[in-house]
Amino acid sequence: MSKSKYTLDFEKPLRELELQLQGLRERAEEEKVDLHGEIHAIEQKIEATKASIHKHLTPWQKVQLARHPQRPYSLDYLKAIFDDFQELHGDRLYRDDQAIVGGPAMLDGRPIMFLGQQKGRNTKENLRRNFGCPNPEGYRKALRLMKLAEKFHMPLISLVDTPGAYPGIGAEERHVAEAIAVNLREMSVLETPTIAVVIGEGGSGGALGVAVTDTLLVMENAYYSVISPEGCAAILWKDRAHAPRAAEALQLTADKLVNAGIADAIVPEPLGGAHLDPATAAKSLKKVILDYLARLDALPMKQLLEQRYQKYRRLGVYEETQTAVVKAAV
Repeated sequence: MSKSKYTLDFEKPLRELELQLQGLRERAEEEKVDLHGEIHAIEQKIEATKASIHKHLTPWQKVQLARHPQRPYSLDYLKAIFDDFQELHGDRLYRDDQAIVGGPAMLDGRPIMFLGQQKGRNTKENLRRNFGCPNPEGYRKALRLMKLAEKFHMPLISLVDTPGAYPGIGAEERHVAEAIAVNLREMSVLETPTIAVVIGEGGSGGALGVAVTDTLLVMENAYYSVISPEGCAAILWKDRAHAPRAAEALQLTADKLVNAGIADAIVPEPLGGAHLDPATAAKSLKKVILDYLARLDALPMKQLLEQRYQKYRRLGVYEETQTAVVKAAV
């Protein structure tokens, strides 16, 4: 996958330095002059600037990175991490939804069941993939593959990357809420180890429909939220321009999710984001998946299911403080 020239607003100072570096290299080549010192100084400045920018990213800036058009998608990680993938199609009820891809594959010689939410790289592919927004038949296809994983004792690896389930009239007519709800129920009792990884966007029930797993991992610049920042801003402040404010309030970044006990671990990304070095990002993801899969393998099935149950029972727990009401004496 080639690197994109797409530049986010906060990356512009970095791009200017990269253009200077490119100019120096071209000049050195054309004029046959030694500019090694100048080139080395610019390279050092680029690395320092990149580190400074990405050390202080706001939640909204991380959302923008999660949506970067050249960020690796599910099929990119599938090719880099897994072997012998056999895609299975259709939900056996209506049609095949290509916003979700899945089927058996091999992970270091071990059979697993792969699920991935997939966006497109261009307009034609996005229309085919429905911009990564699954319809109900996508969730029913996912459920069919989950049941196959359980039947053949294969771990389930699910990659999450969606703005949300498709909210169109057709999806409502075919009961998208019911399809997601059934997946939540069935994944909670699935008798096989399960791991979900938020690799980009993790939006609302659309993400949750394939992510009720023993382990939830979140990539460093991904987000996982009950609603998109724009949707939250439109509801609370009646203006999508408040999306950066909403992103801060939603606590949707990887570090906040781990601190809240929603996610189990952060998957490190190359400095600047996974789109700058997809191969390194894939190696990092594979290492963390194998680590957590080994932990799950060590648990008896009864203990695994109980641990999963307790994991989700703990989410959303809150305490109420009763305020004493003092009545004045009459």
